[in-house]
Amino acid sequence: MTYSLAVRFNNLFEIVSKKGINMSADQDILVTIEQHIMSISFNRPEKKNAITDAMYHQVSDAMKQAAEDDDIRVVLFTSEGDDFTSGNDIADFLRNDINIKEAGVGRFLQALRSFHKPIVAAVKGSVVGIGTTMLFHCDFVVAATNSVFAMPFVPLGLCPEAASSLILPKLAGHQLASELLMLGEPFDAEKADKIGLLNRLVDKREVKLQALALCQKISALPVESVLLTKKLLKMPGTDIGDRMQTEVRHFTRLLGQPAAQKAFQSFLSK
Repeated sequence: MTYSLAVRFNNLFEIVSKKGINMSADQDILVTIEQHIMSISFNRPEKKNAITDAMYHQVSDAMKQAAEDDDIRVVLFTSEGDDFTSGNDIADFLRNDINIKEAGVGRFLQALRSFHKPIVAAVKGSVVGIGTTMLFHCDFVVAATNSVFAMPFVPLGLCPEAASSLILPKLAGHQLASELLMLGEPFDAEKADKIGLLNRLVDKREVKLQALALCQKISALPVESVLLTKKLLKMPGTDIGDRMQTEVRHFTRLLGQPAAQKAFQSFLSK
């Protein structure tokens, strides 16, 4: 990274950190909004950012706001301290409603699944349980080289969550998915990268800055094209002919839109 680029990233980080909402130090979830980016940060470093039911609700509320606000074009998940998250706060989890659909975690997972805008995650340190499975629903993942992932559901007498039993075999193949989900043992960032879970693997000092730079790049793209591309990527179905017809229909419509016309004129002028 050049000096000038590093300075620009640091300036952006300082701006995003200073403006927004829920910025008091006693908040377990910090939410900031700047330059079309909503940053949602786990802020419980003394507990390795273990997530409580109340925190899940706060995140879900923020995602609802982001989904409804046209000025917000991308959401960034990040964390304070040395870890992304150690997963559910077990003591808090047991104190609350055991019905997952009605609990905060269920609401959060549905918010992730249905979110129609790009999601970027910046992870480091411990990335445990839902800290890993939520990444299957993110569009971009930037990870620090010191990240350690784990999905210890079976050792805890539970089973996979967040559709990880469906998504992970598609990424890693049946045998590796079986190993990661049945044994629940930790695996490092290099392994996560090899199975296709990551977009960027960087030094821990740069993970948040690189993720913010990626958010900037996404937010500068034509909004409708970004949203439509995510919708197409998430669309169920395996028939190639049907998908080509769907793409052609949208492609033809977008050709006449101002964003495409402006991009073509800019290209031709060069």
